[in-house]
Amino acid sequence: MVIDWLYVVSIAVYFVIYNVLGWGLNIQFGIAGLLNFTYITFVAAGAYFAGVAALPPARGGISQTTYILGWNLPFPMDMAVGAAAAGLLGVLVGFVALRKLRSDYQAIVTVSVGAVAFVIVSNNRSLFNGSDGIQGVPRPLDKALGGLDDQTFQYVFLALITAIALVLWWIAYRVHRSPYGRILRAIRDDEDAVASLGKNVYRYKMSAFVLGSVYAGIGGAMFIEFIGTWNPSGWGSAETFLIFSAVIVGGRGNNLGVVVGALLIPILFTEATRYIPAIPGQPNLISSLRGLIIGVLVIGTMWWRPQGILPERRRRFTLPLVPTASRALAEEVGA
Repeated sequence: MVIDWLYVVSIAVYFVIYNVLGWGLNIQFGIAGLLNFTYITFVAAGAYFAGVAALPPARGGISQTTYILGWNLPFPMDMAVGAAAAGLLGVLVGFVALRKLRSDYQAIVTVSVGAVAFVIVSNNRSLFNGSDGIQGVPRPLDKALGGLDDQTFQYVFLALITAIALVLWWIAYRVHRSPYGRILRAIRDDEDAVASLGKNVYRYKMSAFVLGSVYAGIGGAMFIEFIGTWNPSGWGSAETFLIFSAVIVGGRGNNLGVVVGALLIPILFTEATRYIPAIPGQPNLISSLRGLIIGVLVIGTMWWRPQGILPERRRRFTLPLVPTASRALAEEVGA
């Protein structure tokens, strides 16, 4: 058996990217309890803006390719632009969705924002070349290293984003373990009780929403820098729920669980089903049923471990002076 190392490395790249996306959604949903059902829109924002920041000015011509910016920025400045764009979008959406709305209403707002963004981007060529999307995004560090062949580029890019992902992992870990993270978990469990203790619930939720959006923007920038193209067909609602599935199956609120979920859902379940042998006389049946098979695998995993494979661990303290009814909340907010 001959191992296709280019394929293995490309799968490893996607695994790292899905970890970054999962950690961002885990900050929003797993820790803070915010339902962002258009998470992929923030990924797209990061991808689009990183792409047009790295591309030279649009020239139009025969292909009629048009897009905004065209700043021809080197790496990592283009990624920073994508992260900032996703974070700014998080501020705008959070201002509407988080100030006076809760859970299910937040979900409705985010779904609506995603639908509006999809229509605007798909039908307005002046932004990101409409439904055709943007292509030919320069590969990071390609010029600086004197031009790389495809195989060398994949190895270099994997090492590069792995280093970035380790930094993002450390930030997510610190968020989870800090008093700030405990307040976010308390808001997730009972935001009225947290507000009664004088905490600004809206400010905490907004900060978690924006931070998760920045993670999404960085992941989107990694996507476009690897594949060199991005168009509306790559950010439908199914992609959002793929990341949600990874977070929930791995273990909501647990960053290590997200790693397990990112390995299972987008990588193992999705890729392993490509190698199911074809049924004699029905060569296209398995490929048509891949989505169904993946869904059954996800449902089976959740039935086996409804709390997630690596569920969030609850820290326990001995607080003899705190009334029993208030003990859990006091543990979370650090009172």
